[in-house]
Amino acid sequence: MARQLRAEQTRATIITAAADLFDRHGYESTSLSDIVTHAQVTKGALYFHFAAKEDLAHAILELQARAGQKLVSEVESRGYSSLETLIRATFGIARLAVDDPVPRAGLRLVSADIAVRPPLRHPFTEWLEFATRKFAGAVREADVHGDLDVGAAAHSLVCFFVGTRLAGRSIEPVGRLPRRVAEMWHLMIRGLVPVHRRPRYVTLATQLERELRTA
Repeated sequence: MARQLRAEQTRATIITAAADLFDRHGYESTSLSDIVTHAQVTKGALYFHFAAKEDLAHAILELQARAGQKLVSEVESRGYSSLETLIRATFGIARLAVDDPVPRAGLRLVSADIAVRPPLRHPFTEWLEFATRKFAGAVREADVHGDLDVGAAAHSLVCFFVGTRLAGRSIEPVGRLPRRVAEMWHLMIRGLVPVHRRPRYVTLATQLERELRTA
């Protein structure tokens, strides 16, 4: 049992070290030797758990998917409107990215040329489906304009969110992400939400940004 626990701890250490390097330097620019040094483990320990760098990337994507699915499930269980659920979920993902190098690296890996192995689905597919479902719900609830193209809105949101992180990585710290997510929502709310419903959601985005910055 103690040996198994140590093996699990070593595996987690390697994943965290790889995630940190993938996020800071990129997948292609990070070698297994870099990861061994950063994790302070032996090459034998790394190869015991991961046969190739791609296996490490896939492990990170799996952990990111689980964390995202858990977050969405928790938010959806609270009975918020569709639009509020979507806004809260994006800030929740931002919180994960700020707090943990694994989801942070996952955001960068999804844009790399890495094949996602079944049964894992590509994060973009899951995010697009979730956003499309929530925008469709927001149309029914009259929280967005009735003629909204929900597919286009969902695609724009996912690209906006991921692009905000990817573009910002080299020019500002990850702690700036909550502000960027709030700015994203302020723009989208003004374009998608009827005037009389905008104050509620602008206030929500501002509140969630404040909570995330002070957490």
